[in-house]
Amino acid sequence: MGRRIDYYDDPNAPAANSLVPSVNVVVVSDQGEILLIRRTDNDNWAVPGGAIDLGESLTQAAIRETKEETGIDCEITGLVGIYTDPKHVMHYTSNDEVRQECSIVLTARPVGGTPTTSSESREVRWVAPEEARGYPMDRSMRLRVERYLSGETSPEIN
Repeated sequence: MGRRIDYYDDPNAPAANSLVPSVNVVVVSDQGEILLIRRTDNDNWAVPGGAIDLGESLTQAAIRETKEETGIDCEITGLVGIYTDPKHVMHYTSNDEVRQECSIVLTARPVGGTPTTSSESREVRWVAPEEARGYPMDRSMRLRVERYLSGETSPEIN
């Protein structure tokens, strides 16, 4: 399996060669805990998410990716933000794809399922908001999680 390497405003980063619309989902339990995964491709923690496939909507992709990566079924409840900063690129070493960031971050609530790992998630766990800040994350994921934790209700667009 290849690795994912994130770069931000790095003059040594490879040039982007693709732009793939994707979605991330901040799933929040009734107790206020956030669903996090430990990614297999970079060993960092993140909220679930991935590319939007042809033929599916944003919400369909969000629900599918959450289920695939965590085993949790969810219902979309809101929008955290839209992130398209061209200074952030992700290099996937398995195929040498270098994606420019393009992610829509939604909120959701769990409606079923059991936390289960996958080929993309080494660990899946519910985390208290104050603990989430201590988990290692890539810069872009940290910004998304912090935006949600800030309690700001208007979506961030950048």
